Amino acid sequence: MSESFFVTSVVGSWPRPNWLLAELRRKNKGELSYERFSEAADEAVLIAVKYQEDAGIDVLTDGEQRRDNFYSFVVDKLEGVKLMSVAELLDYVKDRRRFEEALSRLDVPAFAIKSPVVVGPIRKRRPLALDELAFLKEHTRRRIKVPLPGPYMLTRASWVEPLSRNAYWSREDLATEYVRILREEIIALADAGAHFVQLDEPTLMEVVYGDVSQQTFMCAAIMAKTDPKEELEFATELVNRTVKGVTGVRVGVHVCRGNWTKAEGSLLTGDYSPLIPYFQEMKVDQFVLEFATARAGEIKVFADASGVKELGLGVVNPRTDEVELSDFIKAKVREAVKYFDPDRIYLNPDCGFGTFAESPVNRAPVAYEKLKSMVKAAEELRKEFA
Repeated sequence: MSESFFVTSVVGSWPRPNWLLAELRRKNKGELSYERFSEAADEAVLIAVKYQEDAGIDVLTDGEQRRDNFYSFVVDKLEGVKLMSVAELLDYVKDRRRFEEALSRLDVPAFAIKSPVVVGPIRKRRPLALDELAFLKEHTRRRIKVPLPGPYMLTRASWVEPLSRNAYWSREDLATEYVRILREEIIALADAGAHFVQLDEPTLMEVVYGDVSQQTFMCAAIMAKTDPKEELEFATELVNRTVKGVTGVRVGVHVCRGNWTKAEGSLLTGDYSPLIPYFQEMKVDQFVLEFATARAGEIKVFADASGVKELGLGVVNPRTDEVELSDFIKAKVREAVKYFDPDRIYLNPDCGFGTFAESPVNRAPVAYEKLKSMVKAAEELRKEFA
């Protein structure tokens, strides 16, 4: 059976070396230009690529080595966006004491995790990810995935009303701007040879399972939450507007339950059933989803989900030190095959291994062993289903 069955991939991030974190801090303080920092990051990208290639991954990323986190990096690419830590944003939370208690309970490193906040009109300073793709293409012959923050994620995270209202009358106006920018970027990435563009929309789970009266912490989306149905309809509309008419590249949406701590009890719990109707309406090729953690529920929620083309099946947990055995992974895949054809199933970790640069959830050697186990299981599954 060819490698078009049970293709292996990653969600995006890889733990950054300590020396790169030092350079990142210098850049964020204004002591180092983006260009000089990017030169340093080139070396870290090569390390991340080497790990993935040695593990045998089919579709790889650059490990998001140039990014502070999976969505905050837009401050380097867009004018009108300011990088602020969760601690700094506390001044704009209505119930500060309650929110501080939530941060402590949820094991959130308030000074290490940062969010992009819109403080002025957005203008593109440089492409979002074309530089990442160009460098990666010079150094690998593997297929390439480029993760981008989704339009709903960006809007939800960066709209802080007291600050953002100076530039945009409403978050809907801001969302329209993000849709335009992301759409242009995806088309450019497709033209430049990307195999897969992944839109990260983790806050969809927070909408469903977060505290309905006060936002829980989920990827620094801390502003007040409205009706979940309205939020999910809004998110679906934004994704569809972003990808409408896009061709020449596989487009996916990644959803998880948070990836800032190894304390599983601090992360959201709940299956995908509330999101299935919205998944069915999203015009994308693949959903990249957690399933290695018990908090994600069972794959059978897709039993009657027509219209979902592909599944990026999470089969290893990036937050644990234990390396999943190939038998565990194969059991997950056999369950998924009940609802998706083998050529419609990608294997990947539940999430990234270093989503937030200063707060990685694992170490590179452990992540490497997890990827090796995943690749081994994929090879055995190809023979089994041949």
